[in-house]
Amino acid sequence: MLLTMFKGKIHRATVTEANLNYVGSITIDEDLLDAAGILPGEKVQIVNNNNGERLETYTIAGKRGSGVICLNGAAARRVQPGDIVIIIAYCMIDAEEAKAFKPNVVVLDHANKIIEIDYEEKHGDIK
Repeated sequence: MLLTMFKGKIHRATVTEANLNYVGSITIDEDLLDAAGILPGEKVQIVNNNNGERLETYTIAGKRGSGVICLNGAAARRVQPGDIVIIIAYCMIDAEEAKAFKPNVVVLDHANKIIEIDYEEKHGDIK
C-alpha cells in the first residue's frame, strides 16, 4: 500500500511577484527548492496565510539566491506581493518506509532567507 506523505515545505515564504500573464506555475528561488527537496516541475500545494486560499500548481526554478516567490498565470489572482505562503510537496511511499521518513521543513524570514531547516513538525511548534 502507498501512502501520500508530507515530503517537504517552504514555510512562511513572502510572495515577491504575481505575474498574471505567464503560462502558469510558481517560480521559486532554486536554493529554496533544493533545501526543501522539491524539484522543478514538481506538483506543490500553495497555502496563503493572508487570505486562506489553497491551490495546486507545479514549480519552476528561479534564480539562485534571489528569494523569488512568484505565482504565475491564474494563480496570480489568488495572491498579492507581500502575502505569506506555505509551499508544500507530498510524495507517495510505502507504509513501512513512511514510518521512518523525515520531511524537509525550510523556515524563511521576511526576505525569503533560510533561518532554519528541520526534519519534523510537532503540534504547538511556532515558526
